[in-house]
Amino acid sequence: MIATGLALALLALLGAPLFAVIAAGAMLGYHHSDIDLAALSIEFYRIAETPVLLAIPLFTFAGYVLSESGAPGRLVRLTQAFIGWMPGGLAVVALAASALFTAFTGASGVTIIALGALLYPALKQAGYAERFSLGLVATSGSLGLLFAPSLPLILYGIVAQQSASAAGISIDDIFLAGILPGLLMLVALSLWCLWANRHNRTPLAQFSWTEIRAACREAAWEIPLPIIVLGGIYGGIFAISEAAAVTALYVVVAEVLVLREIDLPTLRGLMRKSMLLVGGILIIVGMSLASTNTMIDADVPTRLFDFIRAHISDRMTFLVLLNVFLLALGAVLDIFSALVLVVPIILPVAVGYGVDPIHLGIIFLANMQIGYMTPPVGMNLFIASYRFDSPILTIYRATLPFFFILLATVLAITYLPQLSLMLLH
Repeated sequence: MIATGLALALLALLGAPLFAVIAAGAMLGYHHSDIDLAALSIEFYRIAETPVLLAIPLFTFAGYVLSESGAPGRLVRLTQAFIGWMPGGLAVVALAASALFTAFTGASGVTIIALGALLYPALKQAGYAERFSLGLVATSGSLGLLFAPSLPLILYGIVAQQSASAAGISIDDIFLAGILPGLLMLVALSLWCLWANRHNRTPLAQFSWTEIRAACREAAWEIPLPIIVLGGIYGGIFAISEAAAVTALYVVVAEVLVLREIDLPTLRGLMRKSMLLVGGILIIVGMSLASTNTMIDADVPTRLFDFIRAHISDRMTFLVLLNVFLLALGAVLDIFSALVLVVPIILPVAVGYGVDPIHLGIIFLANMQIGYMTPPVGMNLFIASYRFDSPILTIYRATLPFFFILLATVLAITYLPQLSLMLLH
């Protein structure tokens, strides 16, 4: 079995599709357990019974439409109108706009590409140092993954609900749990940006009610979106999947029919691109459910817990090692694959150490968030290098201050579970 595992890992490193590697592992597990291989398709079909499954393609489609429209520019202008008057305010504008945009698109790379073209030249023109500007734009792309209706939050809930250790958790609670940790990251980076640019006292723009009204009028169709979605969910008006349907319909009506920024051929292309991403996610999720069952049948989580317990006696040490593991994982694996592959294994172990499943989800996603910018292979580092035609070593150096600040917030999120759980009580 060890040789088989190494062979599968080698295939993955050589570029074999991840879902095929996972499926092969599941089939070998079923074969060794004398279970009919038809069980693989049965387990795959289980994802169709997940009530919130529809939220994934609908929110993804809505995010793609927003990214291709003029919404990024209007969002930047809106945040600029409210906080651009502060000395160093453009940096805070970049962070806030990126966090909001990533929350709805669920993909940090999309944020760097869509907003980077607006923010990076504006930062340089406003007198910010080039290295600071590069680090800020590369870092801000991953902010927002802890804010609803972020796709990774939904996916964590779906995967965790398949485990007996967290069968009762709700995605509504996960949405609530991400608010304060997400704000902590946003505020910490904002304070650093203001301090690092304390000598640049020239504000981006003078405070103007006229500009605020103009920006609000321009973004009149985007402003109600988070209110409708989150207000509808927590007001009990509709469920997560219904909120996703409302979001997709609203975005199409606003961007295609009212503002007419996206024509029908472009809309068809966006449908195709977004569903290719969703299809990749869902096939990995389905194969991972089958693979997880083989591991449960083989008692892997229990044996892993017993092994860790034999070497680590206290919860705090376990959390330290968990953070190290997740940071390394986030640097080499995309967040969706990491969620479906690793959560089923570490969730029972973490619960055995007294870690709340919802708190674990926020720890997991916070680490994945900064894993995107962890040298040497963090995905956002390479996206920023390509997007801004800058050497990768320059991007590494530019992001280091932001990385260490976010690392400090991850430690706070890890060791202060109240940050994640206080809004649930």
